[in-house]
Amino acid sequence: MWIVAAVLTMFCFGINNMIFKFTSGKGLSKVHMQFFFYLIAFLLMLGYGTVVGFAPFNGLTIVLGTVIGILNANGNIQMSKAFEKGPASLTAPLISTNTVIPILSAALIFHENITLIQWIGIIVMLASAAIIQYVPGSDIKMDNKPWMYRVLLSILSFGVLGVLMKTSSHLHIDSINTLVCMYGGGAAYLIINSFIMKEKWQRTELKFGAIIGCISVVGYSSYFFAIDTGVASIVFPIVSLSCLVVVLGSCWLYKERLKMYQVIGIISALAGIVLTKI
Repeated sequence: MWIVAAVLTMFCFGINNMIFKFTSGKGLSKVHMQFFFYLIAFLLMLGYGTVVGFAPFNGLTIVLGTVIGILNANGNIQMSKAFEKGPASLTAPLISTNTVIPILSAALIFHENITLIQWIGIIVMLASAAIIQYVPGSDIKMDNKPWMYRVLLSILSFGVLGVLMKTSSHLHIDSINTLVCMYGGGAAYLIINSFIMKEKWQRTELKFGAIIGCISVVGYSSYFFAIDTGVASIVFPIVSLSCLVVVLGSCWLYKERLKMYQVIGIISALAGIVLTKI
């Protein structure tokens, strides 16, 4: 069942990332859309927790959940900005290589075994990342340095988030408690950012935020279940395949074209992800 949960998470994250791509460049505030996403998800999880019952809260749960929420919000914001600077069909596979960080942590910190094939997969992903971002073709509109900066920030945010999620599971913290703190803390972080940025609020931001929030609740609930009951070093790469949804969706909806070496880089990155779950 944990494999099914990981695959469900993959699709949920892929759909949400595609929505972030679709809304980029449309004049919508990334902070406001994320705030509505977090607020809706927080209310859903709070309602669910009230019905089924919460485990006792403590300071560690609140802090850990809040940091996870802030990292997820920042990762999504940086990813959305990266989508505006370069094609999603390159951006998504690169960001998906953040799986290397929690995989290594699973081996070094939590002593999960990584096979030789999985190590090969990790090396392939790193090499593919270099190939994909190497001198984009002239037919691809890209602001290279700002694009890579946003991509790297997103990779770091999502990578550390994965480590903290595994930490939460390792400490046997109830996933409902973590999700409530994650969405609540993230919403507080985003509303503070909105006051600082002073952007105009729009009704459309609420609509897209609500959709993303509902999908996120399903995705992260499945994510925690997969980590709690399965092998984290296999779950993380499966979830990273969410980039496939964005790559295929972008090529279909936006007619994005890639150079042959970039196609090879994407294929090898996906192959590396697959190798890490064998």
